Amino acid sequence: MPISNSTPTVSNDNAHPALQRLRRLSHILDNAIAIPGLGYRVGLDPLIGLVPGGGDLMTGLISIYVVAEAARMGVPAATLGRMGLNILTEVLMGTVPMIGDFFDVVWKANARNVDLLERHIRKPIPSSRADKLFAIILIAALLVIVLGAATLTLLFVRWVLQL
Repeated sequence: MPISNSTPTVSNDNAHPALQRLRRLSHILDNAIAIPGLGYRVGLDPLIGLVPGGGDLMTGLISIYVVAEAARMGVPAATLGRMGLNILTEVLMGTVPMIGDFFDVVWKANARNVDLLERHIRKPIPSSRADKLFAIILIAALLVIVLGAATLTLLFVRWVLQL
């Protein structure tokens, strides 16, 4: 019998501790606080993001952790790529002063990414070694982008303070 190169996927979404952690993390960052009368929820992500440079860096690193856990759970490259685009969109929009903070309230990259992970678990597609390599490259690229965005934000704040 040939040996499969695919990564096993999670068969029971409620049994996997990593998925439970990611759900809690996503809820805290994107949906923890109900806005009375509006029927809308926000999380700590936009509030943490108000800290120039450091806030977006922290939430960006947490978002990358979600992707890394998804890769460990066997999510294929196509889904990891979509997760990366969700983070990229949030990080790039987050660099725009004021607009980025409002965008964080609506976009909710972590909730989107956990939803993608849960869809994969419901209908698993085996991943391959190429998917693992893609995950490593994606995570490295996201780290560079998040660190770069935080650096640019800090440089911008420094420039504004010198005016």
